[in-house]
Amino acid sequence: MAATATGSREAARFEMPERLRADVRQLGDALGQVLREYGGDGLLADVEQLRELTIASHHEDQTVADDAASQAEQLVASWTLERADEVARAFTVYFHLVNAAEEYHRVRSLRAGDRADHPLAGTVAKAVEDVARLAGQDKAKHLLDGLEFRPVLTAHPTEARRRAVVTAIRRIAGLLERRDDPRLGASEDAETHRMLLEQIDVLWRTEPLRVDRPGPLDEVRTAMSAFDDVLFHVVPQVYRRAEMALSGGDAAAGTGPVAAPQVPAFVRLGSWIGGDRDGNPNVTSVITRQAMAIQSDHVLEALESACAAVGRGLTLDAASTPASAEVRRMLTDAEAAQPELYSELASRSPNEPHRIAVLYAAARVGATRRRDADVSYSSAAELLADLRAVQGSLAEAGASRQAYGELQGLIWQVESFGFHLAELEVRQHSAVHRAALEEIAAGGELSERTEEVLATIRVMAQIQARFGPDACRRYVVSFTQSADDLAAVHELARHALDGRPLELDVVPLFETGADLAACVDILEGALRLPETQARLDATGRRMEIMLGYSDSAKDVGPVSATLALYDAQDRLTAWARSHELTLTMFHGRGGALGRGGGPANRAVLAQAPGSVDGRFKLTEQGEVIFARYGDPAIARRHIEQVASAVLLASTPAVEERARAAAVEFASLESVLDTAAREAYHALVRAEGFPEWFARVTPLEEVGSLPIGSRPARRGLTVSSLDDLRAIPWVFSWSQTRVTLPGWYGLGSGLAAVGDLDLLRRAYAEWPLFTVMMENAEMSLAKSDRRIAARYLALGDRPDLTERILDEHALTTRWVLDVTGHSRLLEDRHVLGRAVALRNPYVDALSYLQVRALRALRRDEVESGSKAEAANRRLLQISVNGVAAGLQNTG
Repeated sequence: MAATATGSREAARFEMPERLRADVRQLGDALGQVLREYGGDGLLADVEQLRELTIASHHEDQTVADDAASQAEQLVASWTLERADEVARAFTVYFHLVNAAEEYHRVRSLRAGDRADHPLAGTVAKAVEDVARLAGQDKAKHLLDGLEFRPVLTAHPTEARRRAVVTAIRRIAGLLERRDDPRLGASEDAETHRMLLEQIDVLWRTEPLRVDRPGPLDEVRTAMSAFDDVLFHVVPQVYRRAEMALSGGDAAAGTGPVAAPQVPAFVRLGSWIGGDRDGNPNVTSVITRQAMAIQSDHVLEALESACAAVGRGLTLDAASTPASAEVRRMLTDAEAAQPELYSELASRSPNEPHRIAVLYAAARVGATRRRDADVSYSSAAELLADLRAVQGSLAEAGASRQAYGELQGLIWQVESFGFHLAELEVRQHSAVHRAALEEIAAGGELSERTEEVLATIRVMAQIQARFGPDACRRYVVSFTQSADDLAAVHELARHALDGRPLELDVVPLFETGADLAACVDILEGALRLPETQARLDATGRRMEIMLGYSDSAKDVGPVSATLALYDAQDRLTAWARSHELTLTMFHGRGGALGRGGGPANRAVLAQAPGSVDGRFKLTEQGEVIFARYGDPAIARRHIEQVASAVLLASTPAVEERARAAAVEFASLESVLDTAAREAYHALVRAEGFPEWFARVTPLEEVGSLPIGSRPARRGLTVSSLDDLRAIPWVFSWSQTRVTLPGWYGLGSGLAAVGDLDLLRRAYAEWPLFTVMMENAEMSLAKSDRRIAARYLALGDRPDLTERILDEHALTTRWVLDVTGHSRLLEDRHVLGRAVALRNPYVDALSYLQVRALRALRRDEVESGSKAEAANRRLLQISVNGVAAGLQNTG
């Protein structure tokens, strides 16, 4: 499946780095060999014919392009369902392979760019250097000391790949890296190629669709792989890299640390997996308790192993490195408490007090995991105290390298993850709380749902008793519309706990246009609650609120949602300042552009001035978890980029630039908002639109894919967009190649402003508008009018089809004019190249999907027949393939 191209695609191919091009060619040739071995020359010939036609359909000569598109559609229609299934799988596997090659090439590029002569752009060290230059050393130190990055893992069903498929892809990526090793001999290279063919054959023969829908605990365990394989090891590496650069150490030369660290442990993981029950009846109090048990088991096992490894390395004898009085007391206490264990450790580590102390700590961590009360730690703070005592002893004895080397890495791990790994947050809909309180007030027997609400609060208290308040204290209230919605949670806690202690931070979630507009008034009401005042007193006047990107975009459109979120942040920042509050804004962003997605570091720099202030918390959803945290080098880069952006966004110079731009372009914002909102509402509020949407997109099939434990919709039918969750809304539009949630209404808004010079100046000077335009451009680049028209035609509503395609053309024209580009993504070479090369291959899957969707929507197959089942399977396989090709779903 090697590639040829024309036009911009040909230019993109030649822009591809030679080593990446070689990897893609090698993987494509290997897949071709596997296909030939499996299905003979006929299967490979069909795949190649469709590939050539879809590439030709992007020819610059429109007549040639239209003819090729027509032939491609006819070819797909001529195949049996069995052949169509095989071809869809072939293109899907191809995208998995290309994704693996691109990911590895990114890792290769990051390594090449990691040079010692200057800090790499987008690192914490470079950001501190820039902040010191812009605002002074004191400001840089202050921001670094208070830096917080809180990624919250969620289990929203947007990871369309089976875990077995992900594992096979990881193996293939590992073999690409092995082939890159210049030390390999000819026989080793040949063996690596053989293994590569074997793994591609495994990927091809692996069933792409899950049989059973995963449960919440399956989702917890899946997320744990990102922690086990990457995050536990990468987070201290991020701190270390920043520390080395800031202390003047030569990271490349590895001169190492000789002084106490300047960099705090600024990453704290959160999780909604097993805690988010809003609309998911599968998440219960029992599940929440079990989710925390799984998390704790993973982090304690990791800490035990790390502690043992550090301890084994501390073979410093007492003569060269005498123990401090505190460490000697620790050892005396250990011998008295556990004489047999101490004797065993002492016999293996004669006259090595620091080694004994840390190995004894490792044994205690293991006992904590096994819940052996005689030896276990009561808290992570107790372990930290022991490790810091050893660190102080080593430093006092002159062994600074040992004090601040691997031992410091272990201390950072304990500080970052504790004994709970990630704070488990609970989320529930405000309406559920109101109904529960009404039942309680009425007296009588409580419903199962109300009992479950009370049981969840009791579980939060149990988790806190076992792991401390940091393990589970936040309760997020979806669709918060008044302070009463927050007070309800406190009232329910009183009923559930009967006076037992619980540290409870009730977090309002503002997620519709109306809720965002009312957020400050709601918080004013919240301040009058005695429970809020008590928590502010206990936390040093710290408060958290959450902003919902997904439902706000579905509610008022992508443009108005972006502006409303910015305006809300601006007003919330002023409100918090007036009340002397430290406010953390929790950004409920999805992976897709229609749900607030896009590069997180660029989004940070586009926030309202003063709203970041050294802290950034966001959701990491679905496929994004493995895209950002599936490879150590990429995870390290992502964390560093976000952290550096948080530091820079908190400087007076950056804040002032954003503030000045917001004032200067206020009138532009007003016109843009009004026109874009009207255009969006004219579409989605048109009579029959929800039913039409369900007909022209694979919404039903996306909802039936067993890719997550959470239902795709709140009701049984889609008679209103309120019935539909934001994730399948975005997922379904991306499948149709319309990508509507990422751009619709922007063209109307820009046209209403009309002043091209003003818009270009806003694009150059206003960070929020710049990011909005960049994200829309990316979304438009992944769309295809010709393919989209085939889907939209299935709804037999030419008025709606015309409206969407007209807005697409209008938006594309204005985006190109404002950015000054001759083609979409012209200035973003890596992304533009990837999209240009992928689109024709995505087209192939789209033709196959349209064939299946047409048969199902127009009742061309008998209900319950084998043909219906085969068409549904073809559609679902193509959904996986398109998601892999576009590299985003919901």
